[in-house]
Amino acid sequence: MQQSDSAAEQPLTHDIVIIGGGLVGASLGCALAPLIERYGWRVAIVESAPLPAKPLETQWQPSFDARASAIAEGSAQRFQQLGVWEAMRREATPIRRIHISERGRLGATRLSADELGIAALGHVIPNAWMGRVLHQHLTQLPLAWHCPATVEQLTPVAGGHHLQLSDGSQLTAGLTVLADGGRSGLKEQLGIGSRRESYEQTALIAHVGVSQPHQGVAYERFTPLGPMALLPLPGQAMELIWTHPSGSEQARLALSAREFLLQLQHAFGDRVGRFTRVGARHVYPLSLVTADEPVRPGLAVLGNAAHALHPVAGQGFNLALRGVMDLVDALAQGALDQRPLGDITTLLAFEQQRSQDRANVIRFSDGLVRLFGLSFPLLPHARAAGLIGLNLIGPLRRSLARRAMGLER
Repeated sequence: MQQSDSAAEQPLTHDIVIIGGGLVGASLGCALAPLIERYGWRVAIVESAPLPAKPLETQWQPSFDARASAIAEGSAQRFQQLGVWEAMRREATPIRRIHISERGRLGATRLSADELGIAALGHVIPNAWMGRVLHQHLTQLPLAWHCPATVEQLTPVAGGHHLQLSDGSQLTAGLTVLADGGRSGLKEQLGIGSRRESYEQTALIAHVGVSQPHQGVAYERFTPLGPMALLPLPGQAMELIWTHPSGSEQARLALSAREFLLQLQHAFGDRVGRFTRVGARHVYPLSLVTADEPVRPGLAVLGNAAHALHPVAGQGFNLALRGVMDLVDALAQGALDQRPLGDITTLLAFEQQRSQDRANVIRFSDGLVRLFGLSFPLLPHARAAGLIGLNLIGPLRRSLARRAMGLER
């Protein structure tokens, strides 16, 4: 990994520039390693946050308040391909069962790793640890870093894009990848619109302690005010994702820890015993967002910059990682066909591969939110019957499990 603070230390021309060195951008950098070695591609990453000089050499002290992500088994297999899974799994908590229910109804669906003959349906990993492992792996690659730096101007030019950076550097790239989470405004600068539909919900995220071992069970519970999920963490702790009608979350943020835990107990029930403590509470507004143009000549949009989903099914990062791998596959095929990086034929092939997977995941997660958000007469009874029926019909349940694991698209 080469880190630079001035234009004089960097070549002006790159084959690929990745804007954003977070989980998606770092995963892409790792996935490009075989192509960098084979073709000598010059790759740069532009990241706004400073990076630690030696990511894994300092002692790891996970915070009770640190955010974590549910990594599907399919994503674990992709991380294995990248050569980072063995390090990543050191801080991973396996999901051995998933329990899906609706508050006030008897129906429930249970998905089990044992039933599928595998060790885990997925894993919960602190985001900070995933980032440290990916960045450590990147130190082994001949990448150029501009960090901390932001892209102030992104301009299409013949054969790619010109990038003006906040550190004074000016770069050109045959392929530019937006992996910045959509926060930079670069999509808007390029005139790429997004379809945005607010769920009028806000997710409250916190780590909570529980009084009994969770045994690797992840819970998805639908309530009249919105879905809530509990993901297993090391020891007797779980990550809570609790959705609220927008605006109502402020009252819960203001609660004392004791009163918050009492309200959580009432909303969730006692399947994990008593809730014993709560860490810092964070809130995030929820919308369904999809970019109108995920690809253009010389440009690809990945991760939350391309699509932002409701967290109800835990599919956001898993979908993004499949996008990373599909882009690398498309670039490899384009190189074999001797097409230049950023060629629109290559990028359209990538988008064609992504579109169906993206549509399926959006339909699945959005459909869950809307189905359990409706309250027509008799519909709650139908949902309960559906959950019971799904639990009784093995093939349907196993198909749902494989889709949740990212092993089917």
